[in-house]
Amino acid sequence: MSTEIPEGKETAVKLADSDFATDLREHDLRSSLNDYWGRLRAGELGALPAALGLVALVVLFTALKPDTFLSNTNIANLFTQALPISLLAMGLVFVLLLGEIDLSAGVTSGVTAAVMAKLLTDAGYAWPVAVISSIAVGIVIGAVIGWLVAVVRIPSFVVTLAFFLGLQGVILWLIGEGGTVAVRDDVIVALANRNMPIWLGWALAIACSAGYVGLQLLRWTRQRAGGLHSRPLQFVLLQSGAIAAALLVGTAVLSVDRAPSPIAVVAGVPWGVLLVGVLLIICTFVLTRTPFGRHVYAVGGNPEAARRAGINVTRIRISVFMIGSGLAALSGIVAASRLMSVNTAAGGGDTLLYAVGAAVIGGTSLFGGRGKARDAILGGLVIAMIKNGLGLIGTSAYLTFLITGLVLLFAASIDALARRRRSNTGR
Repeated sequence: MSTEIPEGKETAVKLADSDFATDLREHDLRSSLNDYWGRLRAGELGALPAALGLVALVVLFTALKPDTFLSNTNIANLFTQALPISLLAMGLVFVLLLGEIDLSAGVTSGVTAAVMAKLLTDAGYAWPVAVISSIAVGIVIGAVIGWLVAVVRIPSFVVTLAFFLGLQGVILWLIGEGGTVAVRDDVIVALANRNMPIWLGWALAIACSAGYVGLQLLRWTRQRAGGLHSRPLQFVLLQSGAIAAALLVGTAVLSVDRAPSPIAVVAGVPWGVLLVGVLLIICTFVLTRTPFGRHVYAVGGNPEAARRAGINVTRIRISVFMIGSGLAALSGIVAASRLMSVNTAAGGGDTLLYAVGAAVIGGTSLFGGRGKARDAILGGLVIAMIKNGLGLIGTSAYLTFLITGLVLLFAASIDALARRRRSNTGR
């Protein structure tokens, strides 16, 4: 006995009305949760460890310093402290995606900040000329590093270690031993020390929230219309709502007057936060919505396979170092804005270690092929929160270094274990 199956639209209608299709719709959310749990067990952790770390740190430091840690003033300071680290880490994400390393990124930020400060103070140039020149110097440094790594085939560890040492000499040459160059330009100083008007902060927060929710719903609608795999609508709404709520709550907190004296008014979102937000959107778009971004992930995942697929691996390698050093220059500018000066120690010390730690803690793999621009922001907040919270409770400097080092080691261990788990499961 044979059963005839209707064809065309009749088939689609009958299948849509069948119990099987109804069961699929009813279990769609449950299946997605099971899939997510399966990815976690397979080592696809993403930004989950960083998000859980942020929650744990907030709970811990709030319990230890309930009157100080979550105050409006400290939250604003926390965002400002995270700005240079997040920008530097965002550039390192591009480099780490290829499984490379840039040990000179921190010192590059110092050199480019010194160039900007000298052009502003000694040469008397306007801030646009000084900033563009600073970023151009960073891009040139990245191009040279990338050329040595991609064309000459010197390991990136060796090349960037040499630049790490050499660029410190450049800073000494520019500023002079023990010297300091003041930064007094109003626009530069405003990046880390001034705030947007409250109405502008709210307007941007509402626009970004509405835009993000709209884009996510549009993407979901197109996937459904095209018969493609899509996440449940509940997931889309939950994720979009969480991001929008975070933006609006953060804006509300920063819009409250936090001046210690009633004479002055200090309120609004810092201008530097806007800069980081714009760069986050740009970097995310480049990595997820452009052929260049797909090529970066391909080269990071398997360089030989990428080469055979027609991707110019040499160009990709050079370009990521250029992007990394360009963002390092912006990090140096923001750091100079925060301190309102540049000295011979700019970009040195623990700057690079914190930036690499931020990228890895945020979820970027040290082995290449996995990571997102948002990892730099999450990791930067974790690093800044650790330094900020330990400072509030009066922890000794040596304990701050020990604890931060242990957090970085823990993040790297999670990355290594997750990579091994993915390998065992064939992902």
